Amino acid sequence: MKKQLAPLLATLIAVSFFLPACQKDDNLPVLKTKTQLITESAWKFGSAKVSGSDASGYLQACQKDNVYTFVAAGTGVINEGPTKCDPNDPQSNPFTWNFTNSEATLNISTILFTGGNNDFTLMTLSDSELVLSQNYPPYGTIVVTFIH
Repeated sequence: MKKQLAPLLATLIAVSFFLPACQKDDNLPVLKTKTQLITESAWKFGSAKVSGSDASGYLQACQKDNVYTFVAAGTGVINEGPTKCDPNDPQSNPFTWNFTNSEATLNISTILFTGGNNDFTLMTLSDSELVLSQNYPPYGTIVVTFIH
């Protein structure tokens, strides 16, 4: 009987040590999808660099105060903010957007900056920062940072 009891007792002790490790940890962070991150609140201009140098001064104030809102359905709105480049322009303009290239590229149906195009390489997307890059001939690569 003692021979049968020893393995059973050893198994019960082992299970009592490992069972708590199998419990769900409610404190683990929930990973958000890129769609959730880009759509959770509006984005505002933070900075712009061309080939590593600050280029924010080359943008007009009426461009830097724009607010970009992305909606999960692939639509969005650009609000011109307090200043408009052309007073006759509407206060807001709709756009469409989508991720391409395995979510490495952000395509926006409207041109955000004169001389740019619709596709941006997605460099960083977090709860507080959206960093996009794009080839900007003839100056090099422009890196634009948007913040909440």
